[in-house]
Amino acid sequence: MAMRMRGSLGLGIGLATWLAAAADHEVAWLDTVQRPPAFVAEHGHVLTPLLREEAGTLEDMRLDWEARRQGLRSRWLTFLGPLSRRHLAGGPAREAPRWSVLEEDRPNGVRRLLIRYAVESDQEVEAYLMFPGDGHSPRPGVVVFHSTVRQSILQPAGIEGEPEKAFGLRLAQQGYVTLSPRNFLWTANRSMDAAGQARRFLERHPGARGMDRMLLDGLVAVDVLASLPEVDSARLGCVGHSLGGKEALYLAAFDERIRATVSSEGGIGTRFSNWHDDWYLGPGIREAGFEREHHELLALVAPRAFLLIGGESADGDASWPFMDAALRIYRLYGPMARLGLFNHRQGHSVPPVAVERMEAWLRAYLR
Repeated sequence: MAMRMRGSLGLGIGLATWLAAAADHEVAWLDTVQRPPAFVAEHGHVLTPLLREEAGTLEDMRLDWEARRQGLRSRWLTFLGPLSRRHLAGGPAREAPRWSVLEEDRPNGVRRLLIRYAVESDQEVEAYLMFPGDGHSPRPGVVVFHSTVRQSILQPAGIEGEPEKAFGLRLAQQGYVTLSPRNFLWTANRSMDAAGQARRFLERHPGARGMDRMLLDGLVAVDVLASLPEVDSARLGCVGHSLGGKEALYLAAFDERIRATVSSEGGIGTRFSNWHDDWYLGPGIREAGFEREHHELLALVAPRAFLLIGGESADGDASWPFMDAALRIYRLYGPMARLGLFNHRQGHSVPPVAVERMEAWLRAYLR
């Protein structure tokens, strides 16, 4: 099945229409997640400027950023490796992979399918695809990434694990079509082999990073969602917690079809969590010559909606400088910047208030 056309970045018709529609349904608490915390501890990062202040008027600065953005995006993709870069080069003409159904059931009014499809010619992925039970379409679609738990995709599908992290099932019950792919570090549900899987991947793709494969998995998941007749490809989002929060950040940055994102406790700074592991970005990010930081990825998301949720574990008040840097880019596109940091201060968890904020964010910006 052919994938539907992506919206352009800039202020093309597709994105301008989305911005106008989103303006009618802002979350009531947007201003509260854009206020700096009372105190921000030194985070040890050097965040390179994203704008040249001497560019002139606001319009001049936006045009300057659009030009600089392309180079920044290219440098990041070159660093990550060939897989996602090659996939993105296929453009809107690329096709979604064919998928087969392995299992099907209907819990709580939701049609839940376990499916399998290829992400590389010799590498397949299993995922839970869930549809609302009322049959109405087209619906908004959401890619839901699981966290680092033994049961992998059984968690977002609501089969095993903490109910509050069953994002895929919860959202399907609320009217979204959701797709939850299993991260490549799991050889099967309940079987994770991070070091071994990372080693095998890097042997197959010298020069790549583990996040290259994770980004590819996200891009293909969006391809699958966007190809479904039940899904409105102009209303696509992604969510994830911890490991899944990392994947959500990268997918939002590099796939312009994603209109609304919630990333929970992934660690926005490269020193905030284990980004240096081989299955993410590798130990080279701790070397003196490494110049990239994740405020750049937040800026690549602009002006699409992005909510960072922290609990003072991987993310929290120390994440604010990254948000502040990216807000400067968001405000080039208009006064209503749909970027925010919500800190629930309950550690590396997903308390009810975080779930409520996630669901409200998607309701507002995937309408």
